[in-house]
Amino acid sequence: MVNVIIRIIKTFILSLILLCVSTASAEPFKIRDIVIEGLERIEPGTVFTYIPVKVGDVFTDTDSAEVIRELYKTELFSDVVLRLEDSVLIVEIKERPGIASLDIIGNKDIPDEQLIESLTDIGIAPGRVLNRSVLDRLENELLQQYFARGKYNVQIKTVTTELARNRVDVEIQIAEGKAAKIKSVNIVGNSIYKDKKLKKNFESGNKPFWRIWADNDKYSKQRLSADLEQLRSQYLNTGYLKFTVDSTQVSITPDKKDIFITINVDEGDQYTLANVKLAGAFEVPEDELNDLLEVEVGEIFSRSQVVASSTRISNRLGEDGYAFARVNPIPEVDDETKTVNLTFFIDPGKRVYVRRVNVLGNRYSRDEVFRRELRQMEGGWYSQSGIEASRGRIQRLGFVEAVEIDTVQIPGEDDIVDLNVIVTERLAGSFSIGAGLSDSQGVVVTTSVSQDNFLGTGKQVSFRINTSKVNTIYDVSYSDPYYTIDGVSRGFGFSYISTDAEEADISDFDSDQFSLRANYGIPLTEVDRVSVVGDVRTTEITTKTNISDEIQEFLDDNGRDFLNFNIAGNYTHDSRNRRIFGTKGLFHRATLELSVPLSDLEYYKVSHEHIWLLPLNDTFTFATRSEIGYGDSFGSTTDLPFFEKFRAGGAGSVRGFSDNTLGPQDSQDDAFGGNFLTTAGAELYFPIPALAEASRLRFGIFADVGNVYVDVDDFETSELRGSAGFEVNFITGLGGISMSIASPFNDDEDDETEPFQFELGTSF
Repeated sequence: MVNVIIRIIKTFILSLILLCVSTASAEPFKIRDIVIEGLERIEPGTVFTYIPVKVGDVFTDTDSAEVIRELYKTELFSDVVLRLEDSVLIVEIKERPGIASLDIIGNKDIPDEQLIESLTDIGIAPGRVLNRSVLDRLENELLQQYFARGKYNVQIKTVTTELARNRVDVEIQIAEGKAAKIKSVNIVGNSIYKDKKLKKNFESGNKPFWRIWADNDKYSKQRLSADLEQLRSQYLNTGYLKFTVDSTQVSITPDKKDIFITINVDEGDQYTLANVKLAGAFEVPEDELNDLLEVEVGEIFSRSQVVASSTRISNRLGEDGYAFARVNPIPEVDDETKTVNLTFFIDPGKRVYVRRVNVLGNRYSRDEVFRRELRQMEGGWYSQSGIEASRGRIQRLGFVEAVEIDTVQIPGEDDIVDLNVIVTERLAGSFSIGAGLSDSQGVVVTTSVSQDNFLGTGKQVSFRINTSKVNTIYDVSYSDPYYTIDGVSRGFGFSYISTDAEEADISDFDSDQFSLRANYGIPLTEVDRVSVVGDVRTTEITTKTNISDEIQEFLDDNGRDFLNFNIAGNYTHDSRNRRIFGTKGLFHRATLELSVPLSDLEYYKVSHEHIWLLPLNDTFTFATRSEIGYGDSFGSTTDLPFFEKFRAGGAGSVRGFSDNTLGPQDSQDDAFGGNFLTTAGAELYFPIPALAEASRLRFGIFADVGNVYVDVDDFETSELRGSAGFEVNFITGLGGISMSIASPFNDDEDDETEPFQFELGTSF
């Protein structure tokens, strides 16, 4: 500011001197030539464009002040002097220095990109002319930004270093200091609600002891504004229409370490609804719109219910193509009776149709992979439900991390829109050759190629080779989720699995199994599907020295080599918002597997799985899961084959217990499995800020319970095993990884516990 005043005074003095000299020594004259002196970086032609006189003009006393004024207005020059010699106008100028480089050091709260963008907007950037008055203003603006973040001890210093050719390096040095902490937030004037209830959802204040990563005690002007709006909503949602925040005082201690916030409020009186009606144009039957209202006469006025009612009406109109319908709730307040007459004015606007749907952001997948999931068609009427269904279907694809659908109006048209489907893809497969260590299978050597979005087509292809002390697996599978345009899926596969059951803590036998399979799936609704899987399976059992009596008896009665023709039917309901790291929705799957005639073994298995996701808020997700299964033999087969029995324990089942070890044991004290399985669990998921993206890393606490029984009649709740603990789930380039630390309870001394477990390739 001081520099600006000095410059104005200097300009005035120079103009006055020039005017005096001109008045005393010269009459108006015709300019014979104009000479520019003092240029270093700026071209003379640039200066001539700013001078309001030219060769041949008659130069008068007032022209000198005009020339100086116009050149100073460019802000390119720090000094301008005019001289007259033999009808030649000499303009002697001094350029402002140019900025050669701009460096910012010491900033942590405000990113470099944000600061550089702000500096560029006010003309401070490499290649620009340095204006020191702007630098002074910049320092003040930066101070205000840091003050808004609660950092009142911040120090900002601008250092300029002169270089050759009238250039300077600019360095902005920032010492942020520590943020002042909020010691207390006091609300004054409230009598209806206590402070504790009003501040329950405040982001400003003393942080909870268990949220060690929280920063509630750091002052932020934006956060306090949000808290005040939350406070208003709390009163307006309970009928206090006249509620106001009279004033807010933020005071800081002299040492700038502690902040005290005082909020003065006027609660006013509580109002109820005396009348509710609709007005305007009814493109949808009025009775149907009335059913969408969440407000009722006689109830306490609630702003949230009013907004929800308006939204529901707008969405309903959107179903019939009225994309830009406006629903304006107009209250008429009677202060004497403390009542409100509420009218919803409906302006549906024009019916809108969708001209074009654009798929954006897909780097790997073909457009058709996403277009076939759309339920809003090009050329059709705009449909809000169709758009929401489209978003949900795309989001549930395993290779999609996020999707947004934006409505774009066409310039000059009020009844035509485009839709932009913006997808963010995630890694849809993996390729690996290497070795790993499993807590239940020891050293594992794997070679696998798995692609859920093969060549961007949405088809699923996998080749897998797995060798461990438990399993040797060779598996190839292919699935086309859109074998027909209607969404009928088809897949094929074959596999060879050799299992050493003893190493899996099951029993002392080996099995070699080869199978060929085919599957078809048929969609019933947007979230419901049935599928049929048929497979031909050969199984060969080899016993060892310490074979159990139960297995030996089964083999004696039924043989050792089996050829089976199995068919399985599945019904699946999946309304989760996404397959990986879902936060809301429901998943059900019911399965019936049955051996068909000509099979060596005759048996059936029925099972049901469920997952329920409930978002508690933007941070926490509550989830429950369960699995129940039952199987038995029929015909000449004496029992459910021992290698088909249900098993429990380990990751994905009852954590804290070794894989497959729960339930009945055989004569060799090995886990034998059972005909009846029941497991359940409850989990609370949450991300930890600043550690990683919530879409790739999350934490959770859980409780699991379950067991396996010989038969349904043997079920006893006292025999249920349980565990509780902490888990970490994250997504890497090799797939999903889940780790857990669990503490078992209600366990028996013969149970095999395993506090730490991990699972690679889980789908969460």
